[in-house]
Amino acid sequence: MKIEKTLSVQKREGSGKGASGRLRSEDLIPGVFYTAKGDNISVQAPALPLEKIFAEAGRTSVFDLEIDDNGTKTVHPVIIWDVQYHPYKKEFSHIDYYGVDIEKPITVDVPVEFVGVSRGVKLGGQLETYREIVRLSSKPLEMPKKIVVDISSMDINTTICVADLELPENVKAVYDHNFAIISVISKAKEAAEAAS
Repeated sequence: MKIEKTLSVQKREGSGKGASGRLRSEDLIPGVFYTAKGDNISVQAPALPLEKIFAEAGRTSVFDLEIDDNGTKTVHPVIIWDVQYHPYKKEFSHIDYYGVDIEKPITVDVPVEFVGVSRGVKLGGQLETYREIVRLSSKPLEMPKKIVVDISSMDINTTICVADLELPENVKAVYDHNFAIISVISKAKEAAEAAS
């Protein structure tokens, strides 16, 4: 597997609210690149390419961050670690990029997507969702963007726990106890719990 996407950014001079506000007025989004060694480099990214790469990569897929420092360009494999949004506009206000070693495992929160209609719900059961993200560990290029769970065979009074998830090869779930992700419960049981 190789990295297919690249985001070109510039090293950023100046910090603080004034400098960041000026950048955003020029459609540049301030951010910080945290290297695998623990250094940090202030960068600025053009808004549209950043939005496009975030839509494709999310917080789980690796892409190359090409940093232009006065004409000297360096390329680093990264994931998006943290995203801050403008308080009322639908736009980014700050991005943290996290440098990864593509040969070393990372741990990331990955969304879970449920598909299908459960057999138990068709028979009158109630679907209860407990988790919509799971923490996974794998090498960066093997990390899935999401985990798809087909719930169509779930009967009343059945539960899918984190240990039951079908994960891609070389991907492990990280957890202390085998927590429930989704259950189909009987409505009678739910009514009894509500009454108690």
